[in-house]
Amino acid sequence: MKEGEFKTKMCRVENYKFRISFDNDKIEDLITDEPAPLGSGEHPNAGKLLAAAVGNCLCASLVYCMERSRSEVPKICAEVTTTMERNEKRQFRITHMSVKMFPQADDVEKLKRCRSFFEDFCIVTQSVRKGIPVDVEVFPCRLKGPAGVKEEGQ
Repeated sequence: MKEGEFKTKMCRVENYKFRISFDNDKIEDLITDEPAPLGSGEHPNAGKLLAAAVGNCLCASLVYCMERSRSEVPKICAEVTTTMERNEKRQFRITHMSVKMFPQADDVEKLKRCRSFFEDFCIVTQSVRKGIPVDVEVFPCRLKGPAGVKEEGQ
């Protein structure tokens, strides 16, 4: 794999529930599911994970900026409100995300300084804002999942 690349694998467990595994043995698998009526709604779906990724990346970028400025952020929380609307083909699309961040910072001036540029260092948010090209290939079915992807119960 090239520098800067990573793989994420997913296999269907049942219905719309998928097991997601990452290319790192230290990271536990994650289960996703679609909300009812398609799935059970017991796990986050891809849209919720995208919102979480944006919020998490922004929080981490602000913490990093503050730490580089030698200022503490003992606590930070964020709330991401995601808007979905139907497009001209009546298909749902995520059309907007609004992120509210609540950092607890010991130096307000350093927070103001970081506020002016920390978003530039958030890989996920900037990638989503610009749009990410996605190449899709479909291969014939296999009897077993991709190597390294754990099947349910394993």
